[in-house]
Amino acid sequence: MRGIVCRSLRLKLVTGISIALAMPALALAAESAPGLATQTTLTAETHDQAGRTQATVAISVLGEDGQPAKGVVSISDQGTPLAGAALNAQGQASVVLDLPAGAHSLTAVYAGDTTHLASRSSAALVRAQVSSTPNFAISAAPTTLTLTAGQSGTVVASVTPQNSSGLTAPMFVTLSCSGLPDQSACTFTPENVEILPNATVAVTSSMVITTQKASSVVAARPSSNDISWAFLLPGALGLGGLAWGSRRRAWLNRLSLLALVGVVAMLGTTACNARYNYFNHGPPTNPATPAGTYTVTVTAQSSNGVTAITNSTTMALTVQ
Repeated sequence: MRGIVCRSLRLKLVTGISIALAMPALALAAESAPGLATQTTLTAETHDQAGRTQATVAISVLGEDGQPAKGVVSISDQGTPLAGAALNAQGQASVVLDLPAGAHSLTAVYAGDTTHLASRSSAALVRAQVSSTPNFAISAAPTTLTLTAGQSGTVVASVTPQNSSGLTAPMFVTLSCSGLPDQSACTFTPENVEILPNATVAVTSSMVITTQKASSVVAARPSSNDISWAFLLPGALGLGGLAWGSRRRAWLNRLSLLALVGVVAMLGTTACNARYNYFNHGPPTNPATPAGTYTVTVTAQSSNGVTAITNSTTMALTVQ
């Protein structure tokens, strides 16, 4: 009987030790486990405008804990990237797409972040109307771009002709961008592209996005001799003017005092001008491009002098 009790005690002791040893391993496994799973949804509403079809695409990304995700999403049409956008604080994004005629299958892909896994939405089927009016579509690749402050990145903007057989003269399209963060800029090369009659091949432009790194400048200090002269020179001139003016007539004395006040005021304010401040304190420091995720809109516009055609797409820019 005593042996059975001892064996039972030894079994409980071994089991307790095993559980105690296993707890750190389980905790480590929990810490190194992959991020939360996410669910991405996409809905699209279409409307016809000026002979073309636009789709307003709404995207939502939630984690398995029900909380909104952060980061960027990209939208594609049957595998072809169309646009990118940054999720807001509610884990949502809205994008307006200009669709060429025909059937389209739109999907959204969430890229994931440090705490959330990537996911893909179900496809939304939409159809765009057929039009004979000359037009064009604009797209950007890649649809997401990540830069460290101070870096530059290149995005290719493609302008694809639509119904160009209706053109009687070349169509010139001007490219621009908006939605960039402070201390950043974009440039297009070329800024204007040309669509020829009956053209079917897309024309491209290189869009370079430039960010800024914070700079630090050590201010130069004026020497002690410069400071001494700033005090001694006006004082010496003042004493000399008083001595000279005391031997002249009263009106000349007043005139000399007035001139002296003007000279002293000029010398006293010299140290406050921009040139003095630049040479003695250096240029101001440049702030860095703020970190964050931004939705950048790439716009293409053409006009024949009577009517204007404007199409746009978006891309997501992340500044670290």
